Amino acid sequence: MTAKQTIEAGKAILGIEFGSTRIKAVLIDQENKPIAQGSHEWENQLVDGLWTYSVEAIWYGLQDCYAELRKDVIRQYDCEIEALAAIGFSAMMHGYMAFNEKQEILVPFRTWRNTNTGKAAAELSTLFNYNIPLRWSISHLYQCILDNEEHVADIKFLTTLAGYVHWQVTGKFVLGVGDASGMIPVDPNTKTYDAEMVRKFDELVAPKGFSWKLLDILPQSLNAGENAGFLTPEGAKRLDVSGHLKAGIPVCPPEGDAGTGMVATNAVKQRTGNVSAGTSSFSMIVLEKELSKPYEMIDMVTTPDGSLVAMVHCNNCTSDLNAWVNLFKEYQQLLGVPVDMNEVFGKLYNNALNGDPDCGGLISYNYISGEPVTGLAEGRPLFVRSANDKFNLANFMRAHLYASVGVLKIGNDILFKEEKVEVDRITGHGGLFKTKGVGQRVLAAAINSPISVMETAGEGGAWGIALLASYLVNNPGKLSLADYLDQVVFAGDAGVEIAPTPEDVAGFNKYIENYKAGLGIEEAAVKCKK
Repeated sequence: MTAKQTIEAGKAILGIEFGSTRIKAVLIDQENKPIAQGSHEWENQLVDGLWTYSVEAIWYGLQDCYAELRKDVIRQYDCEIEALAAIGFSAMMHGYMAFNEKQEILVPFRTWRNTNTGKAAAELSTLFNYNIPLRWSISHLYQCILDNEEHVADIKFLTTLAGYVHWQVTGKFVLGVGDASGMIPVDPNTKTYDAEMVRKFDELVAPKGFSWKLLDILPQSLNAGENAGFLTPEGAKRLDVSGHLKAGIPVCPPEGDAGTGMVATNAVKQRTGNVSAGTSSFSMIVLEKELSKPYEMIDMVTTPDGSLVAMVHCNNCTSDLNAWVNLFKEYQQLLGVPVDMNEVFGKLYNNALNGDPDCGGLISYNYISGEPVTGLAEGRPLFVRSANDKFNLANFMRAHLYASVGVLKIGNDILFKEEKVEVDRITGHGGLFKTKGVGQRVLAAAINSPISVMETAGEGGAWGIALLASYLVNNPGKLSLADYLDQVVFAGDAGVEIAPTPEDVAGFNKYIENYKAGLGIEEAAVKCKK
């Protein structure tokens, strides 16, 4: 079938992902190739000291994103989307969305970016003997309890952003196991919420006398490929305000952006991994066995089919780097030189490779927000140098590129050096890798491992959730998710690999030692509130 015939026959598959700065829709054909897309730009808001997106912004963004997709289909193929073979929804993981029995949100959505849950996360980590990150839903819930927030007594439903959207358009209160593992830990054997931790939590909060127990308010956890409901007539209208889209479309289990990143990079099999590097960054390494002990820097989640994953999540990645690049754009504009941002990024990034492997002593702390891995509850972006450092443009840009994955390196050093985790392939995706070869080389030096980048990785999480929707309806052989990706979607394409050089590895190691030694500067800046 041509793309037009696929759409008209209702055989196309739709994936929509709510990222931190963009909602993206990707339509794929029966061969899992993207054939149309739409997007909507949005930004979180700081309201009463907490990062949030309003419910109105969520629905307006979804509808505008779908409308842009519809326009793209009309422009390219002169036809309407009336039916689809399947749909999938994904979103930034974790956070806190609590609803009452009328399905009304009780407090504004609290995103993964918030770091106000330190006391709760620490107490739960001790209780469970398991690292519970600040951004996980259970940390948010317990922090609300510790803070005596009145709404907690009225909770009927607690979910993530992906789970919320899926619930509202299908009527099914469910969650993909990967996203579920960011609410409270999942048992890799049962592939649902860890029963012992659930019991301990219920005992912990029992004196409060709430009418609910934890499993009463959490979504049902589902594996990739399991039935997660169908688009309702009301859901179809909420998605497509033009009224063309029909109800009854199968919808796959909703997933988090970490899970869709694993799918989009063919990294759900054990001994594979991926690094997503954009506004935030995270690495996901699929483990062969559990780690020897809990680590505060390493979160344990799962793949969309329930395999155990060691995740290092960093709140900051390219935002500060992009801000510096924009200064060079402004300088070009002052000179009256036409600006092509792809050229600006390309020139600056490639010039960074001419710098000293250790950046000449220069250091950047890219902390737009707090960074739990290094123990900072708030962020202050800083560029630091001494009078004797080699201050030139190449070293300056290299320092900012190193900073974008510096915290990621600190966490991954535990996996590779202390836990001796072995990996066959690590794939990179996200904005850091848009300039060919540069981000790859920097990341390879940071974690001392070959890094692959695929042409398709730029499609991102929206494509990843579309693939999970495809797996739901286009898997007649009942292949495992890993085999489906290997044999059907990627068919042997491992991407282009760059291996680290000894000089780059040694240089990055020296940089990170300077970086860790200077963290007191960042701490002092945070204490000096402006």
